[in-house]
Amino acid sequence: MDEYIDIVTKEGNPTGKVALKSDAHKNGWYHNTIHLWLYTRKGEILLQQRSRKKKIYPLLWDVSTAGHIDAGEIFIEAALRETKEEIGLTLKPKHLHKIGTFLHETNYGDIQDNEFHQVYIAELTVDLNKLTPQKNEVEALKLVSFETFKKLLEQSETNQHFISTNKSYYSFIIKTIKEKLNI
Repeated sequence: MDEYIDIVTKEGNPTGKVALKSDAHKNGWYHNTIHLWLYTRKGEILLQQRSRKKKIYPLLWDVSTAGHIDAGEIFIEAALRETKEEIGLTLKPKHLHKIGTFLHETNYGDIQDNEFHQVYIAELTVDLNKLTPQKNEVEALKLVSFETFKKLLEQSETNQHFISTNKSYYSFIIKTIKEKLNI
């Protein structure tokens, strides 16, 4: 779905300009997205398998929920909205903890993806079977232990599980969640 998003500078500052997501990707304009990583107290991370319909990295496993921030929308609202849309989970702002902003600049043929990922974490307090994946966005969901996550990540160049170029980002996520849980 094409939506209007706010355009930012290469430094992440607002420009006051709004554009369609497709135009931002076609022209390489910088914009914001949210990433929300959900974890359990047992030391598991919720992974989302990208839909086979996705143009970029179909069927690879990635962040629990993610998406573009609509024009005029604040980051935390976008995180709550995307989580509800993609997996049917309702959270409150107090559940989310911002852990950083990551610049992602990648070319996928006709898409120049220049995004600032606004990254949050939150504890998943419902059973996996209570989540409802949105069919156009999410192929499947699974919980993996930190150990399994690390093993899959170590082999990401060959196992077609994760987006291999995001290795340092994924490592940061594991480290930060472990610190949050005092593990």
